[in-house]
This record gives sequence, structure tokens and C-alpha cells, in this order.
Amino acid sequence: MVCNSCLKSVIVQTGQTGTILTRKRLHIRNTARTLYAGGAGLTFPWNHNFRTSAKMMVDSGAAASQGPVVHKFPENDDGGYVSGGWKSEDGKLSCGYSSFRGKRATMEDCYDIKTSKINGQTVCLFGIFDGHGGSHAAEYLKQHLFEKLMKHPQFMTDTKLAISETYQQTDADFLDSERDSYRDDGSTASTAVLVGNHLYVANVGDSRTIISKAGKAIPLSEDHKPNRSDERKRIESAGGVVMWAGTWRVGGVLAMSRAFGNRMLKQYVVAEPDIQSLRIWSQIFFEKGQTKKI
Repeated sequence: MVCNSCLKSVIVQTGQTGTILTRKRLHIRNTARTLYAGGAGLTFPWNHNFRTSAKMMVDSGAAASQGPVVHKFPENDDGGYVSGGWKSEDGKLSCGYSSFRGKRATMEDCYDIKTSKINGQTVCLFGIFDGHGGSHAAEYLKQHLFEKLMKHPQFMTDTKLAISETYQQTDADFLDSERDSYRDDGSTASTAVLVGNHLYVANVGDSRTIISKAGKAIPLSEDHKPNRSDERKRIESAGGVVMWAGTWRVGGVLAMSRAFGNRMLKQYVVAEPDIQSLRIWSQIFFEKGQTKKI
């Protein structure tokens, strides 16, 4: 069963290898998590006959002015279910996305896709932001996270450092923007940033990034859960508590140990991302000096 919010996924394909950013939650009372590898219908073969929509939810923002590098496809918007995609001009990179709202009255989650060329280098950014307690945090990330990242002075030279610093600065900026409100919105972030042939996967919270090869799901992120031994130690060292309340929660409230926003728990719930980097050559991934086929 899908929870009252939504299921959302972005699938990126290069050659025969796909990267999936996804968020899926099961029954609310007895919350369980499951790895989601995506279905064939989400891979978006590019001969699909999508119905034309008056708007596109692929958001290129300022990046479009720097030179589009993709062909965008018509969006399918059918009763709250939205899907679409694009592929690069050389056909080597394609992207499909889908989103739908569950039983809640409003959508609390967002995603963002941006493409650009910086110093002659192709840059693609994909992100899923799973909001909780409201939509403001997720909306703020959609509007600002990638824009701030591409403006970081070391984005092209030290991308991992730029991602880490931008995540944490964006969290601080969001909290500052909400200082006069009584809201306490929060959001996860799971992002994949492709700079040339280098892929950087960053995660805060319990959304997921997965590589899919011939139907086999290979996780590239690990959920930030309060009962993870390293996360529990960090929280308790900062003076927080982890307790059982239907599931393990920080302070008995939040069922994840890292997030954007969540001002009341900010001392314990940080927005520092875990980052993995891979070098991509067609179907070959190079990781930490080791070569493996995926």
C-alpha cells in the first residue's frame, strides 16, 4: 500500500545502465521500507506516444540559458499522475520521471531536473525531495538547491565538497527564511549529479538512489534511520534521544535521522549528506580504483 503522500521516481539511463531516484513508503501504522527498482513502464522508451500537455515539469531554470543539451518529450498529466522525460541530443543519456499524489489533500514532495553546460562540460542534475510536515522545505529545495550548487565556486573542480557545503548552506538558508513562521517543515533529498562522466550521488534522509541493470537493483544510498548504530550514536552524543513510537524516531517524533528543515530537532537532525562518486564509461563503473561491470 502506498502512504497518504505520494510515490515519486526519476530514472536516468546511460547506455544499458539506469540510475533510479525513488521514494516509496508502505503501510503507515506498521511502517516498513522496501527497495524499489522501478517497473518497465517507468523506463520511458522514447517511441512512447505521450499525450501533449500545456506545461512541462522538467525545470531547466537558468540552466536553459546556458544552452539546452536535451530533447524534451510531451508530458502526460492524467488526474494527478504526471510523467514525462527527455533524452540528450547524442542519444547517450535519457531521463524519465513520474509523480502522483496519494490520499493527502496536497502534494508535499517535489523533484527537480536541470541540465547545463559549464565551461564546455555537460552537467545534469536530478533530485527528489520528500517533504514532511508540509511542502515548504521540499519546494525550497526544488527552487534553490541546484541553483546554489551550480554557483558554488568549486562545483567543477571539487564537486563532492561543493555538494556537501551547498546541502548544509541551503538547509541554513531555508531555516532562516522560515524564522518568522510557526511551521516546522522538513524534507529529505536524494540527488544524482552527472558532471561529464563523473556521477555523484548524495543523500539526506530515507529517499533512495538505485542503479538498475537488467532488472537488478543496486543501491547507491543508505537510509538515514535513527536506529542505525552510527546515527544513534551521533544523536545521543548531541544530547538527543532515539525512542520507539510505532517505529524508531528522533525524540519520539521524526522517523529519519537527517533532513532539511525540522527546526525543533535541528541539533540532532542534520542535513550533512552521504556522498558516493562513480566514474562512468558506457556500461563500466570505476569506484575507488576498482573496475566492475554493472
